[in-house]
Amino acid sequence: MGFRGRFALGLAWRMLLLLAALAAFAASLAAPNLGAARIIAAAMVAGAAIGLWNYIQRTNREVARFIEAIRFGDMSASFARPEAGSGFEALGEALDSGIRALRDERSRMADESRFYQAIVDDMPIPLLLVDPEERVEPVGKSARRMFGALSGVRVDDYAQFGAGFAQCLRALQPGQRQLVTMTSEGGQAQRVLLRVAAVHRLGSSHRVVTVQPIQEALNAVEIATQSDLVRVLTHEIMNSMTPVTSLARTAADLMASADCGGDETIADARAAVETLARRADGVMHFVESYRQISRTPQVNRQVFVAASFGDELRRLFQADWPADRIGFELSVEPETMMLDADPDLLAQVLINLLRNGADAAEAQGAEPRVAVRFEAVRGGGATILVDDNGPGIPEGKRSEVFLPFFTTKAKGTGVGLSLARQIVLAHDGTIAIEDSPLGGARFRIIL
Repeated sequence: MGFRGRFALGLAWRMLLLLAALAAFAASLAAPNLGAARIIAAAMVAGAAIGLWNYIQRTNREVARFIEAIRFGDMSASFARPEAGSGFEALGEALDSGIRALRDERSRMADESRFYQAIVDDMPIPLLLVDPEERVEPVGKSARRMFGALSGVRVDDYAQFGAGFAQCLRALQPGQRQLVTMTSEGGQAQRVLLRVAAVHRLGSSHRVVTVQPIQEALNAVEIATQSDLVRVLTHEIMNSMTPVTSLARTAADLMASADCGGDETIADARAAVETLARRADGVMHFVESYRQISRTPQVNRQVFVAASFGDELRRLFQADWPADRIGFELSVEPETMMLDADPDLLAQVLINLLRNGADAAEAQGAEPRVAVRFEAVRGGGATILVDDNGPGIPEGKRSEVFLPFFTTKAKGTGVGLSLARQIVLAHDGTIAIEDSPLGGARFRIIL
């Protein structure tokens, strides 16, 4: 017999008991000499009524307790009472079953929530949540790493990463995207792709902005394109110049052994052929130097002490540029700083930058000097600054100096800075040009 049948049976006999008590009480009222019986009958009526009332209210109390447990999230409440009888143990089991089902569902939903939260938190692409009042909340570890130093929460506070970046945060609507230049905490400029989607939260519409850095992809494509171009050009030029160089050198040797007999025409022809041979050799050397930048540098990373590396760099530089010719300043902050890079390739980059700076500083005037500084970056990595007190590099040419074939030197090949950039990019780093506090140019390398 289920709860309903047993509850009805208990209700029926309690009602019969109440009716019997009422009948006895009525009978006692009809007999004038039964005062004690009347009192007993009245007590029986009261007891039967109270028992019936409690029996009926007991169901309500259990259901109310069940609802309160749900309301306050008490999934540990228990309703099963085997000793209750009258079918209430079945009611308790049913309520306990409901609590267990709710507890299991809540646990499943919590697991699902943690799963999706972990997905969002570990996404490699930073997310920003912008509410209708233009409050911005970084979402996920990537966003907290990228914008961790930000103290504000408004869109305008993000102007420190670039005015264009903050403007896009404010203006972009769901479904739109925009390519924008963003300045990171370390002063590094990079291109990022912003995409916007709409989500609803507590009845209001929010915008989710993905900030996808694409500078590395752009750099990789650019370097690959340049390498392919240089490879094709050098191949074609070498094929064309090899016979020219060979014939020019042969002709020069023949003319050198010929007796001109005082004939000025033959002497002029000899000089012309020798000039042609020298220029052909120069072109071949020029083309051969460009073959270097068609090969992607292979990075062999090592962890080494920055101070010792800087001292070795000083010795290499001063072998060609002694201290009485040009000043050299070295600083490492902190002194215990470590570098994670290919020491040979990094030395090649820095020596090239220092020599370029020395040339520029020496041409500028008296007291030429260069400086190199190693700085540890919070969260890992390093910044390397190379300065000189030369004339500097004009703003309009800074985007060109890393291009192959571009040089400002009369005898330059345009290989050094292009190769330096390739090496830095192969380290997953960046290199940029700024104005130096010394008055010349500053090359900032972030690894």
